[in-house]
Amino acid sequence: MNLALATEDGCALAIGFYPRFRYDGRGGGGAGQAGEALGEGWQALVFEPASLAIPPLNRRTTRLLGWPLPPGLEIVIHPDKLEGRWHPESGAVELTFLARFALLVAARPVAPDLIVATQLATHTVQGQRHKAQGMPLDGHGRGVLVGVATVAPTGEGWVDRFLQLPDEALAVLRCQLGPKRGAD
Repeated sequence: MNLALATEDGCALAIGFYPRFRYDGRGGGGAGQAGEALGEGWQALVFEPASLAIPPLNRRTTRLLGWPLPPGLEIVIHPDKLEGRWHPESGAVELTFLARFALLVAARPVAPDLIVATQLATHTVQGQRHKAQGMPLDGHGRGVLVGVATVAPTGEGWVDRFLQLPDEALAVLRCQLGPKRGAD
């Protein structure tokens, strides 16, 4: 079955000791495929990385402590993997997410990408620093995926010191998952 994932407003991101960023993810998403039955009601779920679009974190989409990000500062997210499993009856979702986060100033990269690998899930996740509660997909396919990841140092001294890497990152993703329009 062909599926579509759409990201919504009310998302959040955090890294290290910094407060959560409020993030408007509207306009993001991608095409996926519900695959083989995995047993106990679970189905494989795979998204083609090339189809995934994630709005960048910038002054239009992101607020920190109520303030927009400074002009010219942008974090672009390049997804490399999004796959896992889905339990249509309960609405539970568990996905492996791998992405590169590129820090841009005036549209130019200023540091090596942050590599983030996490398990996004509709249940509670907790790390050493961050904790979040997911929400299973409801009858309209809306839910909240959450994940905690350890972010390794980039090798760029000022970035690693500023973010105090290695440290944890948190993702809170409000989304909708459902049949792709015009597809089976």
